Amino acid sequence: MQFRQQALSKLQSPEELDLPVRYARPQGLLVLAVTVVVMVAASVWAVTGSISSTLRAPGILTHGQGSYVLQSPVTGQVTRVLAEEGKRLAAGAPVLKVRTDQGDKVVRSIAAGRVTTLVARIGTVVTTGADVATVERVSGSDDPLLAMLYVPADSAATVPVGASVDLTVQSVPTQEYGMLRGRVKAIGRTAQSEQKISGFLGDKELAGQFSKDGPPVAVLVQLERSSTSKSGYKWSSDGGPPFALDSMTVADGAFHLAEQRPIDWLLP
Repeated sequence: MQFRQQALSKLQSPEELDLPVRYARPQGLLVLAVTVVVMVAASVWAVTGSISSTLRAPGILTHGQGSYVLQSPVTGQVTRVLAEEGKRLAAGAPVLKVRTDQGDKVVRSIAAGRVTTLVARIGTVVTTGADVATVERVSGSDDPLLAMLYVPADSAATVPVGASVDLTVQSVPTQEYGMLRGRVKAIGRTAQSEQKISGFLGDKELAGQFSKDGPPVAVLVQLERSSTSKSGYKWSSDGGPPFALDSMTVADGAFHLAEQRPIDWLLP
């Protein structure tokens, strides 16, 4: 009955129409204005703004032609080492001299290149088919360096040709000299097995490292050249390191993928 009595009293009394009505306090107007500005800015950014994404992948600096593992064709004891690590060899150049039951035999290179690893030493006993050296295929001293990066197979489709890449080189202090600049030149069509990577790099350990999460896709990155840097390539810092880069150096790449508009994520 109490609520009914109040309703009757309201009907009997006249409305207070002559009193001013306050719609909002100044603080409320300020909050409303800020909210409207934020909403407008967010709407504009959703239409015109963009979000960039980065994909990281391990890899190595190389001359792009790969390497091969030189194996001994005979069994015997190494009596002379005729090649040096880091030196270039012509096709058919002598690498080792091995004493066998049939006399001294010479182990020769298969193709021209640079010796990156020399396993055999004087006094080492080698068997037929044993690995004695790794040779990187190089046509000439002026062959440019490239980066071969191994991207997870489920992410390779997001990498476009021409995408910019920042490379962290293992032999170069990043904080002091920055990152190496490059762009995607080519993308492999299929994922590569550990055996195939090992055959290209001539290094089973690296092949296992690059394929530990499953067969990756090889992405070839062309390094941007620079006439002002000591290395001959472009860096994020001025000049880069004061020394030349060596092939078969491990590097990590960060792909800067195509930017996407956030509104695309909202639309069905």
